[in-house]
Amino acid sequence: MSTAVQPSPPARSGAAAAIGLALTIALSVVAPILTYNTLVDDHGWSEASALLVSGAWPILDSAIMVAWRRKLDEFAIVTLVFLAITAAVSLIGANSTRALLVKDSAVTGLFGLLCLATLLAPRPLMFYFGRKFGTDGTPAGVAYYNGLWQYEGFRNAQRRMTLVWGVVYLIEAAVRVALSYVLDTDTMVAVSPVLIYGTLGGLALWTIRFVKRTKAEGERRAAEAAAAAAGQGSAA
Repeated sequence: MSTAVQPSPPARSGAAAAIGLALTIALSVVAPILTYNTLVDDHGWSEASALLVSGAWPILDSAIMVAWRRKLDEFAIVTLVFLAITAAVSLIGANSTRALLVKDSAVTGLFGLLCLATLLAPRPLMFYFGRKFGTDGTPAGVAYYNGLWQYEGFRNAQRRMTLVWGVVYLIEAAVRVALSYVLDTDTMVAVSPVLIYGTLGGLALWTIRFVKRTKAEGERRAAEAAAAAAGQGSAA
């Protein structure tokens, strides 16, 4: 394993990072949920139609980022693909309450499969998530993050995170499908969001701890390698 010392990251632009994160959360998370619920609950739209309309917000987020950063990043592409998959799943088959619950599980299961599939790609999915939320989005920040790929420890960590996210989401989807046929509808409607957000929160906490632990381990190995090299130089 490479023990080369990684360069220090460039100074982050706090304002750029905050603006980018706020836009992504507002347009890719909050606005679609509010739009979907408003159209379905207050205006009687079909779930498929409301889903398609709410998908316009992440597209707007991507358009703003393209105009701001002058490039369409892979995170935006993944978001658009995921929205397309979600819309396609919502249009398939019957629309009973149980069927809709199973479809929700299918979407998270497909995300798990997407994670695992990207392990065969040059860079796994979690690399792009990390670059999106772990940098300020400036050219210097993105270039620094991209440069970390040369380190074996960093590459292994990204692949391991992607593997864990993929497997956990496949398990979560399987559990929710099974519970959809075991629990009554009212109970499942209450349980499903708990599983969804509980899984996401648990993975987020695990990822934060894993990144800190991996970084500390890399710094320890680099220090040991530097000390060994210094010792050999003194002996020579």
